[in-house]
Amino acid sequence: MNKLTLWLAILSAVLLNALSSTANANTIHSERSLYRNILVEENNGLRCLKFNVKSTKTQQSCMLVNQPQQLVFNYTKMLFSSLLLNPNPERILIIGLGGGSMSNALHEIFPSANITNVEIDPAVIKVARSYFDFIENQQVTSIVQDGRIFVKRATIKKQQYDWIILDAFNGDYIPEHLMTQEFLQETKQLLSTNGVLAANTFSVSDLYHYESATYKSVFGDFFNVKRKSSSNRIILASNQPLPEAKIITERAQFLSEKLLPYNVNIKEISRQITSTAIIQDWPSETRLLTDQYSPANLLNLK
Repeated sequence: MNKLTLWLAILSAVLLNALSSTANANTIHSERSLYRNILVEENNGLRCLKFNVKSTKTQQSCMLVNQPQQLVFNYTKMLFSSLLLNPNPERILIIGLGGGSMSNALHEIFPSANITNVEIDPAVIKVARSYFDFIENQQVTSIVQDGRIFVKRATIKKQQYDWIILDAFNGDYIPEHLMTQEFLQETKQLLSTNGVLAANTFSVSDLYHYESATYKSVFGDFFNVKRKSSSNRIILASNQPLPEAKIITERAQFLSEKLLPYNVNIKEISRQITSTAIIQDWPSETRLLTDQYSPANLLNLK
């Protein structure tokens, strides 16, 4: 085990211990927004944003108060696999803000990139500013708007992005209107020639097969990024053919040192990538998610 791997392993263990002990956390802020109950809790230097929906408290974003640069959640680290498809994004769109940790990290790594954060709940943006050091400036902006509406208007304006991150979460799951074939078709139009779409979904969801079939119908073959230590799945899709393994390995090597300060082991993550051209782990007859056939309909069948 080299020094880099050992350092990341130690840090990950510390973070895991902090996350597992949040039962004793102190609530430092709470409010009821138009959409949900919002909580900010802190324990042993770990500050977390949580949504309390239908008596279920879910962590949305966490930050080490004394080391805000470090990314805490596995899925935020997995999102950096997008850079293996496009290592130099200049225009970035993030739908779903949380505490703004991803936006902050990307601004530090790509200071000249334009980053647009879209968040439906103004209270979330306010909390991100007040408690999670969310950075806003000429390069980084936040827009209060439903992600579907933003995408629709952006397509009309023919806007283009090199990296689109779909990370909206309402406390129960991804909002159903941000999962449909129609929405993905609109989002695809926003991708630049070498643009990449990264969607944070769940590998243990009842909707796994439906999500997979829907993404395949819009983008063709895509990459799945899954880790044994995480229930999240990152879907990577592009208008371009998926890069070969050799290119991914070379880019992971190039990016490794740059991503080290953010607790991202991109070499390890690159080994967790599989292509649906090789492994299709859902039935071919799976029904697609559409605006007429939504995730809510599927969940009600259980």
